[in-house]
Amino acid sequence: MILKPERLKTGDVIGVVAPASPVEKEDKIERATRYLERLGFRVTFGKHVHNVHGYLAGTDKERAEDINRMFRDPQVKAIFALRGGYGSPRILRLIDYKQIARHPKIFVGYSDITALSSAIFAKTGLITFSGPMVASDMSKPDKYSQDIFWRMLTEKGVFGAIENHEDYARKPLRNGSAIGRLIGGNLSLLTVLIGTEFLPSMKNALFFTEDVGEEPYRVDRMLSQLHNARLLESLSGIVFGQFTNASPEDKPSLTMDEVFAHYILALRKGRPVMQGLSYGHVRHKHIIPFGAKARLTVQDDKCALELLETVIT
Repeated sequence: MILKPERLKTGDVIGVVAPASPVEKEDKIERATRYLERLGFRVTFGKHVHNVHGYLAGTDKERAEDINRMFRDPQVKAIFALRGGYGSPRILRLIDYKQIARHPKIFVGYSDITALSSAIFAKTGLITFSGPMVASDMSKPDKYSQDIFWRMLTEKGVFGAIENHEDYARKPLRNGSAIGRLIGGNLSLLTVLIGTEFLPSMKNALFFTEDVGEEPYRVDRMLSQLHNARLLESLSGIVFGQFTNASPEDKPSLTMDEVFAHYILALRKGRPVMQGLSYGHVRHKHIIPFGAKARLTVQDDKCALELLETVIT
């Protein structure tokens, strides 16, 4: 069953959690808080968001406890991740998924937070949101990203077309048209979930993905894992976002385009593939609803990605 959270309204309380790494500069949190308050929201922070445990924002128990408490608190209407980093997969078995199913709320984060988005959808069917985070993106808000972000989380009705920022060109890799649920996020994080209960079914999914700091040979390795697990062949289509800071250091090397071209051969005939979505570790990023039904159409030089259902109530 698909669950959809309630939309955000002026005056609502947004809960901020740190499921992964700590924030090094406290002023980022302060600036982001002021930004959210100027928009008319109230902000509350998890008890442990300022903790530091090596490269983690507190112990596994502390980070999971903050998430569980936010879903349990009836005053909190949405939960935003402070930042990504490392460590979200460590807490997946500590999350109270039954409680999330009873109290579905907007949950937002990308990068390392992909592990939580995937687990929540796999265990509850709740549509979550892969997009801008508090310290990472809201301390210096980008107009394109934030306009789309708030439109998706506050306005009723079907969102419709997912449009790129003008800085990023879409590239058709394979013609076709398909409908499926958007399953994806950061490629590194999705790869580590293969074989666990925390990766949703990929059958007939529209797979969207991105990464940062991963050279072509490493992306090749991750896509080969998806291929060998027979997941690529079950997809309805693929949407490649931005793969940034990915220039190969070793020579000779395959290009990223060559790596993508090799693995899309695993898809069945007529399954569309596009590259270049405004999504990932970039300033101008589009929020993507994890689990929402969408249509991908690729025809010659045209690429269109469109949401087909409401994602909030």
